[in-house]
This record gives sequence, C-alpha cells and structure tokens, in this order.
Amino acid sequence: MSLSLRSAAILGAGLMGRLMAAALAQAGCKVDLFEAGSSEAEGAAARVAAAMLAPLAESAVAPASVVRMGQYALARWPELLEPLAQPVFFQREGTLVLWHRQDTAEATRLARVLANTGTQVPELAPMQSVDAGAIATLEPSLGQRFAQGLFLPGEGQLDNRALLASLLATLERDPRVTLHWQSLRTPSDFSPGKAGQPDWVIDCRGLGARPQWQALRGVRGEVIRVHAPEVSLQRPTRLVHPRYPLYIAPKPGNLFVIGATEIESDDMSPASVRSTLELLSAAYAVHSGFAEARIVEIATQCRPTLPDNLPALRLPQPRVLQINGLYRHGFMIAPAMLDAAMEVLAQGHSPLAKSFGMETQDT
Repeated sequence: MSLSLRSAAILGAGLMGRLMAAALAQAGCKVDLFEAGSSEAEGAAARVAAAMLAPLAESAVAPASVVRMGQYALARWPELLEPLAQPVFFQREGTLVLWHRQDTAEATRLARVLANTGTQVPELAPMQSVDAGAIATLEPSLGQRFAQGLFLPGEGQLDNRALLASLLATLERDPRVTLHWQSLRTPSDFSPGKAGQPDWVIDCRGLGARPQWQALRGVRGEVIRVHAPEVSLQRPTRLVHPRYPLYIAPKPGNLFVIGATEIESDDMSPASVRSTLELLSAAYAVHSGFAEARIVEIATQCRPTLPDNLPALRLPQPRVLQINGLYRHGFMIAPAMLDAAMEVLAQGHSPLAKSFGMETQDT
C-alpha cells in the first residue's frame, strides 16, 4: 500500500499501537510510539487475553460484521506474523464446544445461533455435531467425559504475550521507529502536518482515550493462567453454561488460559474469590488434570468498549485517527482494523471497513 505520509506519532503501545507502528515502519514511515507505561504492556488489555481467533464461536455475542472481520483475520494473521523478529505460536485446529447433560437446553440454543451465523456468513466452515467417539478423536482425554459437542473447524488462536514481545523486538531493531516509554501523550500535544510535527497522529490508547472519546467504557474480564502438565488439549475448548460459559485456551509449555467472566465495570481490583472458584471448578469439570495444575497468574483487565460493542475508526480532526472499541474481540479483529486504518491513511477512506459495515466516523 502506497502511503504519502512520511512520519506518524502513535499513542499507546498495546496490540493496535504495536501493529500500526510495525506496519507504518514497514511502509517506510518514520514512527514515534508513545506509551504511558513500560515496554511490558502492563496496562494493555491485550496482555490479559486468551487471543482466540474464533469468529463462529464468538457469534454467540457478536454480530455478523464482527464475525466477518474475524474470518478475515484467520488468513491475515500468518502474513502479519511472518516478518516479525521472533516466532509466535499460531494454530488453526478449530474450537471444541462441550456441555454437561444438565446444560443441553443452553447448548441447543447456542447451536441455533451458530447455525444462523453460518447462513449469514457462508464463507465460514460449517459447525459439526460430535458424539463421544468424535470428541475422543479430537481430544482423547475428553472422550469419556462428554457425550456430545460441537466442533468448529478452522478457528484458531495465537500466543498473545509472545506476539506483544515479538512486535516489541521488531520495533526495537527498526531504525525508523523511536520508542518513548513512560511518556503519556494526547492528540492535543501535537499539531500534525505542521513544520517539525508528525504528518499524522494515531490514537490507539484504548480506555486511555476516554477523555477525548467519552462514549468509551470498560468491560472487566478475569483470566487465570495455570501450568498443567497432566492436561493435554490440542485446541481451545469452550464449556456451555447458562451463567459462566468457560473457555480454556492451551498455550505452549503446558500453559492454559482459563476465562469466562465479563462484568460491566471499570473496576481493576483483583479477581474475587467467587469468580476464581467458579473458573477453576469449571475447568476441573472439563479435565480432572487441572486439580494438580499450578496457578501462575490471576489477572484482571478492562476492555475498551463503545455503546454498540463494535469497533470504530474516528477522525476527530484533520490528520488525527482514533482506533478503539475492540471490546473482547481484540486479537480476532485487529488485522481487519489495521488494514482499514492503513487504507484511511493512504486514501482518506476505507473500502475494507465499509465491506464490514464500519464507516469511518468524522466528528
């Protein structure tokens, strides 16, 4: 993609900030990346995430537009990972959805939702109903525990922290990129397009941008990372439950990310005893090997969310682009948001965003 801009200031070094910095530098642009925290991305929602790439599974809570963005990302992620300085775990082994007998009614409702999504987005691989034998073929350790389930072929996941680290290493070695840690900046600190100023300012601060985008709110999530050598799962597994639908995402080194909770709150306090017990009990109900797992981390974070729960690109003033509202779908839709933003920078609008039903907003 041909870009006319020669320099850019990017605010926020979470997932979108790092992706934008890498893409712009690769296109020959001089980049200054400003982050209020450190290089560890401790304040980024992307650090506390399972990084599942599951458009059909997520259609239980997401509209078709987000599902299409997720489907786009499945093919795009390998292209984005290939030039990075360090390898990043990525797989497309599908998603397994399971339930206990008492939750059959909820599972039936979910299956109807997923079937409807398949009608709206026919390019998705169709879901498959699986019995105990098929479950045992997919995940040998689970075949005796569950009599039925759903398999969603082609869905994927990656290692979120390995990706953040690899993007950091890529940016550190690029002479076109200058990294500014512990450097809080807002768009008002710049006069883009003027002498001595960047051509564009790109705001990727998530909830940090709320003073300039007051519609943003935080949606709290809680995840537990465990080391479980006795558990063998090849793909993300979801447990249907009417109150706390659980996911378990396997990562390299016998690490597993367990999560479910979603709370309408900006509260960043530690996870409650109740939610921790529910998560761990549900994981144990999926695989008894979690009984001997070691808890590595219990983490909380708030995901930046707009009133319609949809992502947005906004141009609040000339030469300032805001990217925000990725909600719980950050890794699943980040490639689509990246490519749409690059189109806006190159030509002032984004046909890709329009194809997903997302118009660039002018304020």
